[in-house]
Amino acid sequence: MTVITSRDNPRVRRWRDLMRDAGERRKQGRAIIEGENLIAAFLESGREVESLMLSKAASSRPEFVALATQSGTAPSVLSDQLFRSIVDVETPAGIAAEIAIPSSAGKLESAESCVLLDAVQDTGNVGTILRSAAAFGIRHAVLGKGCADAWSPKVLRAAAGAHFSMQISELADLAAAMTEFGGRIACTLPRDGVPLANADLSGRIGWLFGAEGKGVHGALAALAALKVTIPMPGGAESLNVAAAAAICLYEHARRRIAP
Repeated sequence: MTVITSRDNPRVRRWRDLMRDAGERRKQGRAIIEGENLIAAFLESGREVESLMLSKAASSRPEFVALATQSGTAPSVLSDQLFRSIVDVETPAGIAAEIAIPSSAGKLESAESCVLLDAVQDTGNVGTILRSAAAFGIRHAVLGKGCADAWSPKVLRAAAGAHFSMQISELADLAAAMTEFGGRIACTLPRDGVPLANADLSGRIGWLFGAEGKGVHGALAALAALKVTIPMPGGAESLNVAAAAAICLYEHARRRIAP
């Protein structure tokens, strides 16, 4: 077994750049996913990895050998120290893969619902919103300028595989995306909106969520036909955007599947 040990190896430098640099990911149309669960979810979506990486210590683990066999790709084995220098976690699982970023060519006008994110910068929030959207049957997400990079390691981990069942557009013109969607747009307000339980969620709804603290920009909020508020009897000033999104998407899904 040949083990790669040099930090100057061209593939190692490329993988490190893809892991750390959003601009490089967009330029190359490639990303790095790390960990058994994400790689399994990617393969189960019917896609093929570009390359597979294993740390030397993990190279003989049966579950990783099985993933390599499933992928049909001969893995590159890296020294443990070199593997840790590439991935974004302190205690890596020992397996990672380079993937082609899936196309975002899905058509919004045919989508039953979608989520639109306005300058949501926190990686954990972006990933959690994508995870909630996928869990509640939404297959389209549109990220406007100022959002965290959807294919960054932290967003990928927080989304827990949601990326591979969704069409995700980035750096989008949100006003144009709302027009393309064509259904009603709903946005959340901390107060003075229609209480969520009373809101009319029939038909095609696109959910617009705004930046932490600032909320949706006024010009975009003005385009929303429906403005909803989540009642908070506990007296909190506002909810974390990912928590608010999960509540809204759950309520929308509950009504869609209700008898």
